[in-house]
Amino acid sequence: MITISPKPKERAILIALAAGEFSKSRIEEHLDELELLTDTAGAETVFKIMQERLKPDPAFFIGKGKAEEIAQLIELNDIQLVIFDDDLNPTQVRNLEKLFERKILDRSGLILDIFASHAKTREAKTQVELAQLQYMMTRLTRAWTHLSKQYGGIGTKGPGETQIETDRRIIRTRISKLKENLRKIEEQQITKSAGRKNFINATLVGYTNAGKSTLLNRLTSAGVLAEDKLFATLDSTTRSFELEKNKKILLSDTVGFIRKLPHNLVASFQSTLNVVRDADIILHIIDVTHDYFEDHINVVEETLRNLDCGKTIQLKIFNKIDALPDRSALEYISNKHPDSLFISAERGIGIGKLRQHLLDLYEQNFVEQNIRLDQKESKLISKIYELAEVQNIIYEDNFVELTYRASSANNNLIQKLIAK
Repeated sequence: MITISPKPKERAILIALAAGEFSKSRIEEHLDELELLTDTAGAETVFKIMQERLKPDPAFFIGKGKAEEIAQLIELNDIQLVIFDDDLNPTQVRNLEKLFERKILDRSGLILDIFASHAKTREAKTQVELAQLQYMMTRLTRAWTHLSKQYGGIGTKGPGETQIETDRRIIRTRISKLKENLRKIEEQQITKSAGRKNFINATLVGYTNAGKSTLLNRLTSAGVLAEDKLFATLDSTTRSFELEKNKKILLSDTVGFIRKLPHNLVASFQSTLNVVRDADIILHIIDVTHDYFEDHINVVEETLRNLDCGKTIQLKIFNKIDALPDRSALEYISNKHPDSLFISAERGIGIGKLRQHLLDLYEQNFVEQNIRLDQKESKLISKIYELAEVQNIIYEDNFVELTYRASSANNNLIQKLIAK
C-alpha cells in the first residue's frame, strides 16, 4: 500500500495598512478576513502584521524600514508567501519582491487565485481567465529586462519590440478571444432563460459565506455545495420553488460579494451576474452573527448599485439567528432594518415566514385567467403561449378554452390583444 503525503501548505505573512478613517479594530477584522481568504486559497497564516502610516509609501507600501524588518521575519520563519490586504502598484511589487525574495500577492491577486481554483464550468473558467489577464496587463513590468532580438537591414530600423510589449500583445489577443467567448455564452443563456419570463425570479445575494447556498438547498433541495469557506459558489444556480400547489417562483444563487472585490472580476462575471439584474426581487442574505455585518450590508448594497439594481425590490434576510449569542439584539436590528426577516437556513427557523412573504409577492405580481377564443385566432393563441404559462387547454367545436397564468403586465397586454 502506497501512502501519499499531502502537499505541505505554503507559509504566509499577512500585512495590512492602518491609514485613513478605519480604526485598528476594523483593520484587524480586515486581516481576519484576509486570513480566511488565505486559508481558502490553501496557505497557512503564520503572522498577521498591521502597519500604521498616514498614507501608503509609494516605493514599499508599508515603508522601507518596516519592509526590512519583515524581511528578517521571513528569513527566520521559513515564509514562502507575503500577502497584502490592499492592491499594490507594479513599482511596489517589484521593490518588495527584490527585498523579500519571496512571492508577493495583493488582495486582488489572492481573490483571483481562489476564483481560478473554484471555477468548474466553462463559463466560470472563461470569466476568471479574463479577469486574471486584465489584472496582469498592468503588472507586466517586473522580470523583463531584455529586448527581443533585433536584425539589421532595410525596413528594420527602430528600437525593436521589448518582451513586455510582446507579452501585452499576446494578452490583448487572448482577452479579445475570451470576451467573444463570453458574448456567445451570454447569448446562449438568454435563449435558455427565455422560458423564465413568466415566473417571478428571486435572486439570493449577500456577502460571501452568508449562507445563500444553504438557504437555496433548504428551499429547493438543490444540492448546491455549501461550505464554511469564502467563495464556495461561483456559478449561478436556478431552481424552482413551489410556494403552494401550482404556484412556483424561480430562485437563483450566485457568487458572493466581498469588500475590495477586484473590478476586473466584477466586469468579467457580467453574464453570471445577469441573474441579479434580471431579478424581480433580490433576497439579501446577511450573516447576523458577524461583528461587522453592517459593513457587509453596505458592501452588498454598493455592489448592487454598481450593477444598476438599486430600484429592484429587495428583502433583507438575517441568517444564522440560531448561532447568535444574544437574541435580544434582534429587536434592535429589526428596528433599524424594518420589514426584514430573521431565519436559520441551517435549522429551518423562520422559513415559513419567508415562504409566506414570497407567496404574497407572487399574488401581487401574477394572475390566472380563463378565456374562450375562436380556433381561427391561431396567431392570438400563439401569442398567449409566448406571454403566459398555459396551464390547461380544451378544444370544443370551433372554440378553444385556455387557462393561463401571467404577470400582471403580460396579462394586461393579452387582454388588449383580445379586445382588438
